[in-house]
Amino acid sequence: MSKLGVISRGIRLPIIEAGESNLKKIIINSLIDARCESGQSFQDKDIICITESIVARAENNYVSVNDIANDIILKFGRDAEVILLYPIYSRNRFSMILKGIARAASKIHLFINNGKDEVGNDLVNPFTGIDIEKFYKDLIEKEKCQCIIYKDFNKVFDLFAQGYTNIINCMCHVNPKDSEKFKNVNYYTLSNICSTISDVHGYNVEYGVLGSNKATEETLKLFPRRDTCKELCEGIKKYFKKFHNVDLEVMVYGDGCFKDPVGGIWEWADPVVSPYYTKGLEGTPNEIKIKYIADNESSDSEFIKEKIKNKDKDLKGNMLSQGTTPRRYCDLVGSLADLTSGSGDKGTPVIWISNYFKNYIDK
Repeated sequence: MSKLGVISRGIRLPIIEAGESNLKKIIINSLIDARCESGQSFQDKDIICITESIVARAENNYVSVNDIANDIILKFGRDAEVILLYPIYSRNRFSMILKGIARAASKIHLFINNGKDEVGNDLVNPFTGIDIEKFYKDLIEKEKCQCIIYKDFNKVFDLFAQGYTNIINCMCHVNPKDSEKFKNVNYYTLSNICSTISDVHGYNVEYGVLGSNKATEETLKLFPRRDTCKELCEGIKKYFKKFHNVDLEVMVYGDGCFKDPVGGIWEWADPVVSPYYTKGLEGTPNEIKIKYIADNESSDSEFIKEKIKNKDKDLKGNMLSQGTTPRRYCDLVGSLADLTSGSGDKGTPVIWISNYFKNYIDK
C-alpha cells in the first residue's frame, strides 16, 4: 500500500497578460516543466485546476465603471432613482459596481444588513477598521448621486407604494423565490449587468458582473465565460491524452466556499465554484467513514479494506458514511485548489492534484 494519499501541488506560471492568446500552451508547458522538476509522472484521474482569474485575463474580460453606468442607463434611464438590496461588504467585489450604478443614477436607496453580509463580512471590517456603510455612502456621493441607507427590508415596500420601482438585487447568491416579490417592478440582479454580448467591452452572458473583482479604480475583471473555460479544459485534456496517453480531469475554479474561522468570512463571493469542469469531476463521493468502522466494528486494517472493497454503490443514508461531506467533486476539488493557490504572491494559478480518487485499498 502506498503511503501517499492526496497530493496538491501549486504550479508556477509566467504572469498572464490581458488578452493572452496562448494560455493553453503556457499551462501545458508549465505542467510538463513541473513534472520534470518534481520527478513525478502524470497518472489517469490526476486533476488540473486553473484559477478563473487567469482565464478571464486571457480572454480580456474587463468592463469599466462607465460600461456599467451605460448599462444601468439602458435599464432604468438616465438619472433614475435605484433601489439596491443587500450588497456584499467587500471593496474588492462591490465598490466598482456601486460606482458605476451611482454614476448613472440620481439617487440610490441602499438596503444593508445591520450586522454581517451574506458571506459573513462585518459592517465594520475587524481587520481594516473600515466602516463599509460610510465607505459606500461616500463613494456614491462622490459620483454626485444622493444616497439614503436603510436597514429594514420592509421599507422597500413603502418605496414601491411611493412609485420607486427600479431594483437591483446585489446578493451574490440570489434566492430564485425573490423574483416573486418583485413581479411588478423593474427588477434585476448583478447577473443582468454587462451580460449582453459586446465587441466594445467584456461581458458574461450567464453571470454579468457576479464574481467580478476590482482591477483598477475604473475597471473590473469579470468572471470568465463558460465557452472559454470549456475550450481550455477540453483542449488540455485532449492534448495530454494524445501526446502523453494519460486521461486527466481539468477544471477552472473560483472561490472554494470555505469559512475563515477567525474572521467568520465565507470564501463564497463567486456565483459558482467552477464555471466548467470535465466529465470525470461530475458526481459526489461514495465513501465509508473509516473511523466509524474502527470505533464500532474493528480497527483491523484488513477488515477495513474488505469493508471498502465491498461497500454499496450508493451509501446515501447508510451509517457507514455518516459524517462524510455530501458535496460535489467539483466543489471539493475547487476548495482544495483554492486553498493551495491562495490569493497572494505564491504565483501558482494552476494546481496539479494526484491520488484524489484513490482510497485506502488502492496502491
